[in-house]
Amino acid sequence: MFDQLSERFQNAFRTLTGRGKLTEANVEEALREVRRALLEADVNFKVARSFVEDVKARAIGDEVLRSVTPGQQVVKVVHEELVRLLGGEGEPFRMPSASPAVIMVVGLQGSGKTTFCAKLARYLRKRGKSPLLVAADTYRPAAQDQLEKLAAQLGVPAYRGAAGTDPVTICEGAVAEARSGGADVAILDTAGRLHVDEEMMVELERIRESTSPEEVLLVLDSMTGQDAVNVAGEFVERLDFTGAVLSKLDGDTRGGAAVSLRAVTGKPIKFAGVGEKLDALETFHPDRMASRILGMGDVVTLVERVQESADLEQAAKLEEKLLKQSFTLEDFFEQLQAVKKMGPLDQLMGMIPGMSKVGKIDVDEGALGRVEAIINSMTPEERRHPSILDGSRRKRIARGSGTSVQDVNRLLKQFETMKKMMKQFGKMGKTGKVPISPPFGM
Repeated sequence: MFDQLSERFQNAFRTLTGRGKLTEANVEEALREVRRALLEADVNFKVARSFVEDVKARAIGDEVLRSVTPGQQVVKVVHEELVRLLGGEGEPFRMPSASPAVIMVVGLQGSGKTTFCAKLARYLRKRGKSPLLVAADTYRPAAQDQLEKLAAQLGVPAYRGAAGTDPVTICEGAVAEARSGGADVAILDTAGRLHVDEEMMVELERIRESTSPEEVLLVLDSMTGQDAVNVAGEFVERLDFTGAVLSKLDGDTRGGAAVSLRAVTGKPIKFAGVGEKLDALETFHPDRMASRILGMGDVVTLVERVQESADLEQAAKLEEKLLKQSFTLEDFFEQLQAVKKMGPLDQLMGMIPGMSKVGKIDVDEGALGRVEAIINSMTPEERRHPSILDGSRRKRIARGSGTSVQDVNRLLKQFETMKKMMKQFGKMGKTGKVPISPPFGM
C-alpha cells in the first residue's frame, strides 16, 4: 500500500534525520523531494503545493531548527500536516440509529461498489446489526445476481424486486421489507455507469429523496488516482455524499486519491477496501494512514486485526501446551491458519513499526501454502509425534503434498527449532519473567 510514496518520503528524510544540525537550505532541499514524491504519486498539484508550503512554514522555525533532534522534528511536522491533509481527526462511519436505517452506496461501474455493499453488511452484522442487501442496480448484467450470491455467502437477506421494476420503487420496497422483516439496516446497491451522466444522477437524487438515507457512501477505485478525485468532485456537486470509500487500496502503490480527496472535495474517507475477501475492509483513520505512509507502522490496526481473528479459548489452550512443552505440528497448523485470517503477510509486516528501515521484504505467500500441504499430508499421529517420521514416511508426505523431501525436512527442522524457543518461553513464563503469548496468532 503506497509503496512508491513511502519510499520517496523516507529517502527525502534520510539526509535530515542523520544530521545533528539543520539549515533552512537542508529543509528546502528535502521538501523539494517531498513535493516531487507527491506529484509522482498523482496527488493534486494544488494540494501538493499547499502541503509543502505549510510544512515549510513550520519546519524552518526556530523551535525545529534549534531543537536537539531537528531532523526528527521535521518528520514530526510532516506527519502532523499529512494527518491534517488526510482528514485530521476524521469523521468515522456513524453506526445507524434509525430502524430501519438506510445506507445508500453509489459510484461508477467497476469501482467495487457491489462488493463493498457485502463487506459493509458483514461489518454491520459483526457489530450487532441485522442488514438487508438491496439489489437496485437494474442496468449492469448480473449485478443483482452477484449481490444475491454475496448475501448467501454471508447468510444475510437480499431484496431485488420484480423484473422491470424501477430502481426507486425497488429501494422503497426494500425499506418497507426491512421494516416488516426485522432488518434494521437497508444497504442500497445503486446503479453505476462507466462515467458520470445526467440520467444516473437524476436517478440517484430520486432514490435519496424517497429513502432519506443516513449515509450516502461514494465508492472510488483508489488505483485510478486523480480520476477518482475528479469523479468525487462531480458527485459532491449533485449528490453531496457523506463519505467516501476507497476500494483496492491494497493494490495502490501511489496514494494520490487518498491524499487528495479530503482537500479537494471536503468529504471524509470512511472506509478502505484492502483485499478481495469480504472481511478485507478497514475503517479509515487519517493518523494511522499517515504513519503507514511515512513508514512508522500501524500497531493499532494490527492489534485490531489480531483481536478480530483471535480465538481466546484456543489461545488459552495453546498457552497451557507451551507451559507443558507439548506443542505439536497440529498446534503449529492452527496458528498458521490464525495468521492467514488476519490478511496478506505483506500488509501485516507494513503495520510493524521499523519494518520500513529493514527495506522491502518479499513475502512468499506460496511458502505458507506448501507448509499447509505438507502438514495436511500427514496422519494425525504423525502431526502429534513428528519423531516417528522416518525416510519412507517423509517420501510419502512429499508425494502427497506435491513438494520435495527437502521441503519436508526443512519444515521439520524449523518446527524443532521453534519448539526449543517455545520451551525457553515456557520456562520464563513459569518464573514470571515474561508473559506467555501464542506464536503467530499473537
